[in-house]
Amino acid sequence: MKILIATEKPFAPKAVAGIREVFDAAGYKVVLLEKYSDKSELLAAVADVDGLIIRSDKVTAEVLAAAEQLKIVVRAGAGYDNVDLAAASERGVVVMNTPGQNSNAVAELALGMMIYMSRNQFTPGTGFELQGKSVGIHAYGNVGRLVARKAKALGMEVMAYDPFVKDDAVFEADGVKKVESVEELYSNADFLSLHIPATAQTKGSIGYKLLMSMPKGATLVNTARKEVIDECGLQAALSERTDLKYVTDIAPDSAEELAKIAGKRFF
Repeated sequence: MKILIATEKPFAPKAVAGIREVFDAAGYKVVLLEKYSDKSELLAAVADVDGLIIRSDKVTAEVLAAAEQLKIVVRAGAGYDNVDLAAASERGVVVMNTPGQNSNAVAELALGMMIYMSRNQFTPGTGFELQGKSVGIHAYGNVGRLVARKAKALGMEVMAYDPFVKDDAVFEADGVKKVESVEELYSNADFLSLHIPATAQTKGSIGYKLLMSMPKGATLVNTARKEVIDECGLQAALSERTDLKYVTDIAPDSAEELAKIAGKRFF
């Protein structure tokens, strides 16, 4: 059995070593494809592998067709939106993910981004503290709950919206205010931490109207998916509202244009 770890953005060396140890013990061969820049490299690498481990790398129908021996794809992360599930099912390839595996890392990143933006990206000048500021959490899953708990520890006022979490006790257990609409969430959040998946319903759903409703000086923090952002609406909002800020770890398609419009308000 041959296992390919294909990560455009590599795992930490310690993680790779741990994966190797497990597969070596099972008698499987592990090969790496890291920091690749062209899809052709992935197509060539999957030609003779039985298993594939990825992060946010795209496993399209073309990739699956090139991997004639492939039996399983495992995504290190939540969601399956970067894998063509229909094509995988047609070829009999099992697809799995690891929900919660990197939740704490993402939650820490979200809070780190809030601190970074509140302190003027650590450049000279007067910033402000997070304590006493409000944070809205859009989607209250594994990551959202961790963000809430960490934000509470910093003295922030935390509210959340998730129409799929019906039990109010989930919010109450964390001391979080449940709001009844996405409009209410955005219009009251100094910081908005976004954790919704990219689905047919959510793609492009965060745009001009919601952003323009946010309080003066508000910041949208996106550690979810770039596809959920209506980038034209984002550009328009940042252009009209010079107090708004947007920070993300997923490069938007219009990153260059956003940088021109927003300068240090976009990171």
